[in-house]
Amino acid sequence: MSPVVIVVIVAVVVLLLVGGIVLARRRPPEPPIPDAPAAPSTPAAAPALGDRLARTRQAVGDRLAGLFRRGAVDDAFWSDLEDTLISGDVGVDTSASIVAAVRASKPADPGAAHDALRTQIGLLFAGRDRELGMNRRPSVVVVVGVNGTGKTTSIAKIARRLTDAGQHVVLGAADTFRAGASEQLATWAERVGAEFVGGEPESDPAAVAFRAFERAREVDADVLIVDTAGRLHSNRNLMEELEKIIRVLTREAGAIDETLLVLDATTGQNAITQAHTFTGAVGVDGIVLSKLDGTARGGVVVAIENDLGLPVKLIGVGEGMDDLIPFEPDAFVSALLGDGG
Repeated sequence: MSPVVIVVIVAVVVLLLVGGIVLARRRPPEPPIPDAPAAPSTPAAAPALGDRLARTRQAVGDRLAGLFRRGAVDDAFWSDLEDTLISGDVGVDTSASIVAAVRASKPADPGAAHDALRTQIGLLFAGRDRELGMNRRPSVVVVVGVNGTGKTTSIAKIARRLTDAGQHVVLGAADTFRAGASEQLATWAERVGAEFVGGEPESDPAAVAFRAFERAREVDADVLIVDTAGRLHSNRNLMEELEKIIRVLTREAGAIDETLLVLDATTGQNAITQAHTFTGAVGVDGIVLSKLDGTARGGVVVAIENDLGLPVKLIGVGEGMDDLIPFEPDAFVSALLGDGG
């Protein structure tokens, strides 16, 4: 092969190589491989009530669990059962009544005694309407209670539940004596999407309640919730002011749909004393039991229902806005007895 031919072949090869490189550089880049679609997020399940009431479960439920592991149902068993219920703030009379009923069922062993105890406590909760009575427009809810029970925060959480359900809510600040009370409720109203009606400091609380009802009627609200001054249940003058609020709202609305008493679970049996006084003064339709997660004496729920004959409708089990939940007796009894739930 002549040198000329060789040079031509080499030149052709070089040209082909150079052309290939140029074409490769001009080729559009491969599209990126899309990421795999993210798996749909699943909302975290709410903690079981037993976990939220860990202090009560540990103080009462764990002790009961040890008691029910005993081999015999003897006098010491019954004495310890009653002591355990009393230590959980079920109350002396209520505890004695429950134990007497369980004992009368003649359980053959601790397991049968456990089942009988669960049944007896469940019976104390049976047959009560725990729904918030809101059958008119606007429905009127008055919330009462002493200072420090978490009353205003509970109102905000109730309003949040209602607005999340698509209801138009008006909050009336008839607590005109505590410094900053009206501002606090106004802030909550803005956060939860409710309308707010307040008054001047130390103005007539009943007049504020009246204006709040007029506004609720004017805007065709679904619910009016009226906050009242956190008053000592032993202060007669303050209780009379509360009675006036009830009279004014009853006159304007025709009836109060719900009067809710907020009790602090951590105060134990003192909460029952408060409840008796409020019930005698203005009538109470249901209980909101706040701070139940913060006490080892959650048995006070049993005492409240047995002593007062009033339904616990909502319980506070945390500081979050969704931590005021409907009271479910079966789940509570499971938590109290350390069965889970």
